[in-house]
This record gives sequence, structure tokens and C-alpha cells, in this order.
Amino acid sequence: MHAKNLFDYAVIRVVPRVEREEFMNVGVIVFCKAEKYLQAKYLLNDQRLLAFSPGLDVESVKNNLKALEQICMGSKEGGAIGELDIASRFRWLTAIRSTVIQTSKVHPGYTENAAQTLDKLFAELVL
Repeated sequence: MHAKNLFDYAVIRVVPRVEREEFMNVGVIVFCKAEKYLQAKYLLNDQRLLAFSPGLDVESVKNNLKALEQICMGSKEGGAIGELDIASRFRWLTAIRSTVIQTSKVHPGYTENAAQTLDKLFAELVL
């Protein structure tokens, strides 16, 4: 039997008009300290986004999601936030904000494999 590790996740949402509090789930972020794992997975459907919010700057959303991904990876392109330790990057990414890209509240769970859990959550919550 494999050991189960505590993990946290949040759903990545596009919120075109913050004042309306309407959103579309586009991805998931998973953090597992024991596995030293922090990864985001997302999918943008341009047609669906534009039907949801005509006039939305989809390229800007794509760029912001790419930056989020770079921060998860701790890459140089993630800037100063990307240089933080893995737990601090996750907390920064999931902090409450009033922008077009937001995350849900953080939810905990147990996993035997964080990468597989990311795929499972992505399929359940986004696709």
C-alpha cells in the first residue's frame, strides 16, 4: 500500500466581470508538500469564453494563465514570485483577488500521486 500524502488544490476561474461574480472553471492547481509538487493544468476554449463574455481579451487571459504556470514551475519567467519556495508560491497563487483570473477557496485531500490527482480533478472540475 502506498502512503497517502496531504495535498491542497484550488480551481482556476476566469471571472470576466468581477462585479457580477460569474465565472468559468478553466483549470486546477495542485500542491503537495510531501511530493514537492506544485502544478497547474488549464484549458481555454476561446469560443466558449467569448460566448460567456463577448469582448473578453482572450489573449490577455492566456498570457496570465501562462504566467501562473511559470510561477508554479518556479521558472525564471515567473519573476520574483517564481523564486519563492513552493509553499509560498502556492499561497500567493491562491490568494483572494479581484481580477479576471481567480482561484476558488483551497481544498485539502489525500493522494498517493499528486500528478494523477491533478488529472482527476481537472477532468471532474473543468472538462
